[in-house]
Amino acid sequence: MTILLAVFLLTMLVITAVAIVRTRDLFAAVMLLGIFSLLMAANFFVLDAADVALTEAAVGAGISTVLFLGALALTAARERESGDSRWLPLVVVVIMAATVVYATFDKPALGDPNAPVHQHVAPWYLSETPRLIDIPNVVTAVLGSYRGYDTLGEVFVVFTAGIAVLFLLGSGRPGELFSRPPDELSTGGLKHHLIPRVVGKLLIPFIILFGLYVQFHGEYGPGGGFQAGAIIAAGVILYALLEGETRALAALPESALKVMVIGGALLYTLVGVVCMLMGGNFLDYSVLSTNSVAGQQLGIILIEAGVGLAVTGVLLSIFHAFAARATA
Repeated sequence: MTILLAVFLLTMLVITAVAIVRTRDLFAAVMLLGIFSLLMAANFFVLDAADVALTEAAVGAGISTVLFLGALALTAARERESGDSRWLPLVVVVIMAATVVYATFDKPALGDPNAPVHQHVAPWYLSETPRLIDIPNVVTAVLGSYRGYDTLGEVFVVFTAGIAVLFLLGSGRPGELFSRPPDELSTGGLKHHLIPRVVGKLLIPFIILFGLYVQFHGEYGPGGGFQAGAIIAAGVILYALLEGETRALAALPESALKVMVIGGALLYTLVGVVCMLMGGNFLDYSVLSTNSVAGQQLGIILIEAGVGLAVTGVLLSIFHAFAARATA
């Protein structure tokens, strides 16, 4: 049954991808991209990669779709016809697809317990996490504790990428692009699409609430700061598209976003510094409490909060910088 469902999802992925390439309606293309991401998330879930599935749904179907909708406010409703030949791109795609399919022949069989990934450190993580950290979600334990250095590096990659994008797009005055209601925008946008506007207003509170749930429930199920940050940012950007960027900036002003970006990265780093000051190693949360297990849990909660703040702040800052530059 699982194999049949996986084949069905893969078939739908191919059909959706072809539809995305063929459609000339940009709004339809954006919606199809969101569907493609949801199908990918479902496929990851079938493969028991729940955390990856949640990330794909949050980033692919969530934040990316909302950003594409924002970009539609600056474009025409339909793709412009091109006279360029499409044979070369088609040949490149076919060659790459054939190469990927050929490479899969050397991969272990799906679910093979003797696959290298199952013979390395994964068994140790599964056996020792209940004793050392005592949280059900081993993925969170790996990313937040065992590989805390890696996750800290990822946070600073997001932080640095945000700064770089702001340097590139940081011209113009914020609050101009979406300061008018969607039905007054002169090009594209959501003015001709009543259903997204009505449904969006109903869903925004639940999007934010779900983001908070994902943030603080990552120890017990799929989730964490990266997914939560993307979900919350998607909700706020959707609010900007529907109600105007001015209202979005009133709810979360630029000064607050700067605090979130810098404070999130600093919070993660300061947790490691406090661990050293208390006699442990950098990011060794065991010393944060008299009970080492409780210290590990406290440390993971704190660093995940830092990740969520940084991701939310960076994504929203990029969106507002993009909006300001578009009307500069």
